[in-house]
Amino acid sequence: MAFNVYFIRHGQTILNKYNRMQGWCDSPLTAKGLADAKEVGQKLAEIKFDHAFHSDTMRAQNTCLNLLAQNKHETPTPAVMPEFREQGYGYFEGADSGNAWMMIGGPHGCRTFKELITTYSIEEARNFAKEADPFNDAENDADFQARIDLGLAKLRQQTHDSQNIVIVSHGTTIRSLVHRFAPETDITIGPRNGSITKFSISDDQVNLEFYNH
Repeated sequence: MAFNVYFIRHGQTILNKYNRMQGWCDSPLTAKGLADAKEVGQKLAEIKFDHAFHSDTMRAQNTCLNLLAQNKHETPTPAVMPEFREQGYGYFEGADSGNAWMMIGGPHGCRTFKELITTYSIEEARNFAKEADPFNDAENDADFQARIDLGLAKLRQQTHDSQNIVIVSHGTTIRSLVHRFAPETDITIGPRNGSITKFSISDDQVNLEFYNH
């Protein structure tokens, strides 16, 4: 059994526009964010989706609804899948991204997120964020990967061979999936708002078809 999963990064939000950390916190889609959702929906309009999911954030839900509205087939009612929400940044939620990653990476000789994941890894960046959080609320890599595993298990339980699935998720979550299952892929450039990343998933494998299209 193998099925196709189209991971979509949600449309631009207010916090995206101002380059602020946005993990478990939420903010509305901007006008550009709504346009992002409609544009990716038009790109996928010919694909008949058997299931549609989005994370438990309004930005993902609204992107999903606007995306499906462009589809030329009868579309499934989207369901919430919290396992594919964004990484949790704890104390750093809502902070200026540049300043936050300087604080997280500084003790490890890195000044930016790109430098951090290049020098170490996106997995270690999560652990460093947890380490730097004075409240200890940021999500570490073990917790992050455990919920991703739950999400993948749910997908395998709910889908059948050759089905097409669309999931509206988040930038770091999508990057992390790509690095885990296709580590040769360059993830130093993150997925754009409204971009498509496609996987083929079977009972025992997750294969990347393309990233950030």
